[in-house]
Amino acid sequence: MSSDDSPLHRFLHADDGPLRLLREILSSVAFVALVALVLFGASGLWPPLVAVESGSMQPHMVRGDLVFVTEPGRFASDAAFRETGVVTSETGQSSGHEAFGAAGSVVVYEAERTSSPVIHRAHFWVEEGENWYDRANASYVAAENCRELTNCPAPNAGFVTKGDNNTEYDQANGLAPPVAPDRVRGVARGRMPALGCLRLGFGENSCFV
Repeated sequence: MSSDDSPLHRFLHADDGPLRLLREILSSVAFVALVALVLFGASGLWPPLVAVESGSMQPHMVRGDLVFVTEPGRFASDAAFRETGVVTSETGQSSGHEAFGAAGSVVVYEAERTSSPVIHRAHFWVEEGENWYDRANASYVAAENCRELTNCPAPNAGFVTKGDNNTEYDQANGLAPPVAPDRVRGVARGRMPALGCLRLGFGENSCFV
């Protein structure tokens, strides 16, 4: 049997039929796997991409965006708070650090009240037991004092966070207590519009409902 008749040669050079289809499928899978490995190497996280499921970060992120996320310490700014890799909005305003159209880092964190990670901006850091009412932007709390404010005094040290399109801090509306560093999955670095719609599928968070 000549080399031109070998199965490998037929697979590599088939112009039509099932061998060509199989070759194209395997090539596509290999390309996707290569891209995934490159993203994982840059991110340090798996998966390195998360889909935005709501409009809480509009206009800087919208439902269906696919967001590239890295470990907090990767590409961290000198303005980051301590060793967290996260720049708060409070610090970002003075240092000039911006992400997705506003001061401070956008973090992906685990919240007890939701099954999916939350993608919101870190506004400032509070210490355990701190009365943070006077540090809060009055527009983002529906309370007259710390006693009336949810999660005040702070039950633990962590970040006070908020969706750019939301009217209250996550801690003020009870979505989460201050976000401790070990609850931060990563920091958002870039977004690809609409590509996350494929990941969201046709459920209640679908781009098509």
